Amino acid sequence: MKFSTSLKLNHVFRRLYSSSGFANAYLVLYARRNRTGINRVGITTGKKLGHAVVRNRTRRRLREIYRLNEEAFLPGYDIVVVARGRAVEAPFDKLTKAYLDLAQKAGILREGKL
Repeated sequence: MKFSTSLKLNHVFRRLYSSSGFANAYLVLYARRNRTGINRVGITTGKKLGHAVVRNRTRRRLREIYRLNEEAFLPGYDIVVVARGRAVEAPFDKLTKAYLDLAQKAGILREGKL
């Protein structure tokens, strides 16, 4: 990830969860402006999704979607993506479309990049 870092601090996750999010059948996306010029991305997968192998694979897929489309995102945002149960078995192209649709709704995509 060229223009982004990982989001790891618990208080930042909690602050984002208290903001309004955008959801679909596969994901929930929370986004909020930060004071840096880079994006910080965090991914959450709950234990309801399955064992550690399943959760880690889902996280890797979501990280890859962001990496492939990183140039389309506006800089300066904290982004948290929460995977829902359907995201585990979703085909990669549907998951990508769901991710980018939520980013578009949140207003964190550049114009004409979807």
